[in-house]
Amino acid sequence: MDIQPAIADERRRVADLVESLTPEQLETPSLCGDWTVKQVAGHLLAAISKPPTPVLPLIARSGFNIHKANSRLAALVAERSPADLAQGLRDNAENPFRPPIVGYPGQLTDLQVHGQDMRRPLGLPHGLRLERLRVSLEFLVGGRAVGFTPRRRVAGLRFEAADLDWSTGAGPLVTGPAEALMLAMTGRVVALTELDGPGVAILRNRLRA
Repeated sequence: MDIQPAIADERRRVADLVESLTPEQLETPSLCGDWTVKQVAGHLLAAISKPPTPVLPLIARSGFNIHKANSRLAALVAERSPADLAQGLRDNAENPFRPPIVGYPGQLTDLQVHGQDMRRPLGLPHGLRLERLRVSLEFLVGGRAVGFTPRRRVAGLRFEAADLDWSTGAGPLVTGPAEALMLAMTGRVVALTELDGPGVAILRNRLRA
């Protein structure tokens, strides 16, 4: 699969989503920590656009905690209007930026996971494409998913996608839709109800730890 066009397409889908939402929907809590739906969109744009404030002072004000700085940056970008956020995502849809370590598979996974972080609380399920989910699942178990999935979270378990010819690992089984597997691997407890197998209880305990 040609991954860069897939990344561009997912950015445009997020842009379309943002433009379609009401102010109340945009302020709905997402599945991603304390971020609202709009702030998740701000995070996705912040990763590829010019920051609204110098980054190094922002990191310093955050106690040199990258995660805190990232959250503050997402909130700042999310202060833009929905139309501006959507246009920024479209303008940068084909941005060739390649993140270190996680590369393009990480970028595609970020878009797919955060897209569902936005849609699911609003009852707007989005049929993710199976070939793109395969890329994300391989990435999440491949040992380079820094910031996405700690290795210990998926170690010693076998994962099987019920809607995709994909499986990996050895140990207690975790099976279900590829989307639910991706979300559970990235810490979304809500997706565990869509999974089956003796490994689900183990995965649940690891997510709560």
